[in-house]
Amino acid sequence: MSEEAPRDGNPRAAHRAKLDRLVELGVSPYPYRWDRTHTAEAVKSDFDKLSADATPLALAGRLMSRREHGKTQFGHIQDATGRIQLYLRRDTLGDEGFERLGLLDIGDIVGVRGEAFRTRTGEVTIMVREIIMLAKSLRPLPEKFHGLKDVELRYRRRYLDLIVNEDSRRVLLARTRIVGFIRRFLDARGFVEVETPTLQPLYGGAAAEPFRTRYNVLEQEMFLRISDELYLKRLVVGGLERVYELCKDFRNEGLDRTHNPEFTQVELYQAYADYTDMMALVEELFRALCLELHSTTKLVFQEQELDFGRPWQRLRWTEALAAKLGTDPLALSETMLRKVAAGHSIEVGPETGRVKLLDKLFEELVQNHLVEPTFVMDHPLITCPLAKPHREAPALVERFEPVCCGIELGNSFSELNDPLEQRRRFESQLERNDEFATLDEDFITALEHGMPPTGGLGLGVDRMAMLLTDSPAIRDVILFPQLRPQEGEAADGRR
Repeated sequence: MSEEAPRDGNPRAAHRAKLDRLVELGVSPYPYRWDRTHTAEAVKSDFDKLSADATPLALAGRLMSRREHGKTQFGHIQDATGRIQLYLRRDTLGDEGFERLGLLDIGDIVGVRGEAFRTRTGEVTIMVREIIMLAKSLRPLPEKFHGLKDVELRYRRRYLDLIVNEDSRRVLLARTRIVGFIRRFLDARGFVEVETPTLQPLYGGAAAEPFRTRYNVLEQEMFLRISDELYLKRLVVGGLERVYELCKDFRNEGLDRTHNPEFTQVELYQAYADYTDMMALVEELFRALCLELHSTTKLVFQEQELDFGRPWQRLRWTEALAAKLGTDPLALSETMLRKVAAGHSIEVGPETGRVKLLDKLFEELVQNHLVEPTFVMDHPLITCPLAKPHREAPALVERFEPVCCGIELGNSFSELNDPLEQRRRFESQLERNDEFATLDEDFITALEHGMPPTGGLGLGVDRMAMLLTDSPAIRDVILFPQLRPQEGEAADGRR
């Protein structure tokens, strides 16, 4: 009979009993290292040579299955590259080694030594000659046949999700490839990666509620950045003509399918360019990303077929909303905008100002219905204090938002570089009492030294990853998304 700890119906207690038994037998359940020679994928890809030479192999991974057949057992271990089958025989491991297999649990991390062969069904398998405990698990994995399907649990215990859900591993590894590719793409075009402050004395670059903290030594309130725009523009003033930053930004706002309060952006600025240059860059980047991840410019997102090999559609903001309302939205007062929102069953709060009302109407009536890759362009000047006036329509600005399947993917301007106009814009926001309006004197001082004509672009990396991996929610592409505490749980996860 195999050596095995007593069963009492409590899986965690059974795991602990096996741990205690291993210690009694003089087996270290948590050794310091393991000399691994091959991964599962390497064995499979080089199988012909490895099996012909009977090359000694040393692998390591998490035990994902084990089944007994008298004097033989089969199992699978999983490493970062995939799974591979194990074949364990009494006459190979010896009586003592074979009996100790009963002290293994699904979820244990083990090291194995042996040679590769194919079973009669053709599966590449390791003939195990030695199996070593590398980390004894004290909690069982989710039930193997059903996996980890509780969505909340998947997000809260991402480590379990990564162990048992291959799709989650695929998506999150694809996100890593996306970030790496963006860096290579921009580096190859002469952009310089920089780092700007996460902790800022004055927030700016977007209209959003910041997270606030206090710097005790300076006796000063500080903010987690909502955008890195104003610092990156200072660098353009300083002569860095092409700069970008891949960074975390923070906005103290709601959680939903496309929003997480901590999110990743790539923001870039190119001197002597405008928003039309940024459109070309976006088209090129998405085309290249599709080819990198899918070997084609076509993909499917939530059953919608998209082709990033074609030029993006262009849609003018005011014309599109006017077509939905039957009138010029910029001619409507705040009171009338509220009535229009109510008529379309669009909820807005009593504190929602005119700019937010316009944004909300456009989002609900136009943006949410855009499927094909589209540049929504030429927004009203009142909605954007940091963009140049449109060269053909001064009531508008040279701005665009890339939108696909109803998801806004970013923001871009021909950047305002007139310091006098910039001051007027900031002051006008303060006079209107616009929510989260600020006046950054140091930024205006920088502009007064002269900033060249500049095109700027910010893209939400999390939303890009959603689109490129066919993930329905932003939490699917963030390793550890923010979640509300469970009942009976403190904010730090303690009970």
